[in-house]
Amino acid sequence: MSEFWATFGVDLYLELDTATGRRAGLEHALRDAVRAGRLAPQARMPSTRKLATQLGLSRGTVSAAYDQLIAEGYLTARRGSGTMVADLTGRSAPEPPPRPGAAVPRHDLRPGSPDVGMFPAAAWARSIRRALAATPASALDYGDPRGRPELRAALAEYLGRTRGVLATPGQIVITSGYVQALALLARVLGDAGADAVAMEDPGLGFHREVVRRAGPAVVALPVDRRGAHPGLMGEHGKVGALVVTPAHQYPTGVTLHPARRHTLTEWARARDGLIVEDDYDGEFRYDRQPVGALQGMAPDHVVYVGSASKTLGPALRLGWMVLPHRLVEAVVDAKLHLDHHTEVIGQLALADLITTHVYDRHIRACRLHYRRRRDLLLDRLGPVSGLAVHGIAAGLHAMVNLPPGGPGEQEVLDRAAERGLALGSLGGHWHRAGDHPQAVIVGYGTPREHAYPAALDALADVLSQVGAG
Repeated sequence: MSEFWATFGVDLYLELDTATGRRAGLEHALRDAVRAGRLAPQARMPSTRKLATQLGLSRGTVSAAYDQLIAEGYLTARRGSGTMVADLTGRSAPEPPPRPGAAVPRHDLRPGSPDVGMFPAAAWARSIRRALAATPASALDYGDPRGRPELRAALAEYLGRTRGVLATPGQIVITSGYVQALALLARVLGDAGADAVAMEDPGLGFHREVVRRAGPAVVALPVDRRGAHPGLMGEHGKVGALVVTPAHQYPTGVTLHPARRHTLTEWARARDGLIVEDDYDGEFRYDRQPVGALQGMAPDHVVYVGSASKTLGPALRLGWMVLPHRLVEAVVDAKLHLDHHTEVIGQLALADLITTHVYDRHIRACRLHYRRRRDLLLDRLGPVSGLAVHGIAAGLHAMVNLPPGGPGEQEVLDRAAERGLALGSLGGHWHRAGDHPQAVIVGYGTPREHAYPAALDALADVLSQVGAG
């Protein structure tokens, strides 16, 4: 049995079993490559002379193998076009039907995503070119688990200027988004002896599962109209940290009240505990200046976590932590043993975007864009009676309370689905099932610009039925 790398413009691995003869072995290897998709439909095959030279076979052997595969329908030959791989799609088994619910909705108002059509592609490409031209080749080698120094320095300046965060580049660790930051912190807290982490109730269930899988138990941190309230969470072993969204709580949309900000920081100082501040959309405040980060009040007890997911796009997988000095070493060690370091090209591009202030201009444009969307949402729902809309001062989503005695969340979601409309619901965000308020969550960041008006029309029609009911 012989193994060859043949280059037809691309590398192709062929395993020739010549026990039954060279021609039969070549036919078998090429037939398997076509069936497995390693040779794609319409791919141009090399000339018989070239392939014979590469494989050390006679040209006659290769020609005979080609003729056989043409006869079998695996290859095609046209005068002047050479030999190509046939399209076997019609012979293959039909694709399985899509899973129920897997279809993309016609109108997508689910929360959690920005308008990715706002991504500054041209500016990002320019930043990549500038960064690669100015960065030594050594930057593409294995690097510092904390992240590139260019981005950490840019973030220290930017976060201090725009969010009131007190940070030096040495306190910043770059992560693959918020989820990795949360998982790293939960692991470090668990290793330090924390039995549990308190997380907002209601809050994102996926984040609770991230913490559980890292080790600590999860305790409910109740949220009311003033935000998270640690005094209501009860006693539960050793709670090492509180995870909160102070600027715009998810999903209720409330902003943490100033008195609660003091309550949380006093809890952290008294218990020598930690507050994890998830500032997932803190840049998007519409009716007044953005609320400063909680971290500025207690930098020794707050981990500030942000990301580019809402400002640029989730696919970039770029996030950052600003850590108290006492946690830096442990988090960096955990990061090193998890994935060594976050990818570098995106870090360099984002650093350039920030230092050239293109990022600031992009944020301002996004803020105007989403405020217009928020205003259109309120205008469209204004005539609908019996509904209260919450969390509209900031962010990319709003919570619409459903009237008591009317259709519940699932019925509303079903009615919306009949119109091709996808929404979020409050029900799945509670730590435990029970008699909770009924509401739907409307994400106004997801639809593309041209699709947004029709999505609002569908939403208003569905909620008008709810209000009338």
